[in-house]
Amino acid sequence: MIKKLFLPVFLLATGSLLAQSSGEKTAVIAVIQKMFDGMRSGDSAAVSSVFDASARLQTIFTGQDGQPALRSEGIEKFVEAVGTPHDQVWDERIWSYDVNIDGRLATAWTEYTFFQGEKMSHCGVNAFQLFKSENGWKITQITDTRRRTGCQTEPNMAEADINELMDAWHHAAAVADEDVFFGSMAPDGIYLGTDASERWLRDDMREWSKKYFERETAWAFTPHDRQVYLSADGQTAWFEELLDTWMGVCRGSGVLQKTADGWKIRHYNLAVTVPNEAINGFIELVKNTPKKD
Repeated sequence: MIKKLFLPVFLLATGSLLAQSSGEKTAVIAVIQKMFDGMRSGDSAAVSSVFDASARLQTIFTGQDGQPALRSEGIEKFVEAVGTPHDQVWDERIWSYDVNIDGRLATAWTEYTFFQGEKMSHCGVNAFQLFKSENGWKITQITDTRRRTGCQTEPNMAEADINELMDAWHHAAAVADEDVFFGSMAPDGIYLGTDASERWLRDDMREWSKKYFERETAWAFTPHDRQVYLSADGQTAWFEELLDTWMGVCRGSGVLQKTADGWKIRHYNLAVTVPNEAINGFIELVKNTPKKD
């Protein structure tokens, strides 16, 4: 009887923990969003309510002398500035949330772009720390970075950037641009070819394919019907696409990761497509093909 009951009880407990975790992450995000909503509306009371009394703000930046700098301050001046009338709306747009929780400690990493009215001011990341008090989650510290280049301005830019990268990657093979092709892949990126033996790390593939990239065209695949999917934190993407090739229509799929240098391909899988009505003939062909030594 104990053995029969263990699995359902375990599954119920696991489901309960997952639900609690999801609920806590939602609660953490709600606190952060309340702060940014208060900034947009100039509501200093709303902003003040999300902070613990000991909270502080930190900014990491490069000074005019070119040296790295860290500036710290309490929240009083920030709250006061929010409530002081200003002509333009302070609009900090958050593009992703990566929330982690252990008991009463939470961290949240958010990518942002700050606008003054309709004008972009700067962008970077916020690193939040929060404490779960008797009154709910409170922000104890925010450390941000700031820059004025490479800033996202639209919610769907990630998908556009990925499509641009993948199209350029395929084009690089078509024109034998070795630097762009392999530069688009992560150093530990993996490429799976159509043969079962074709599994390469990036640099191994670079060595193997030198003879192809010495030609005017390494190989020419034309992608279409690509679908891109993004993780909740906006740091990982996966995709599927069809390719017009000399082998007929193939399917490519893979995984990308967002890095300091932009999106990089971590994994790519190239597969030949076989119509269902031709699968029996394909199986016989494979059976009768001599195996490699």
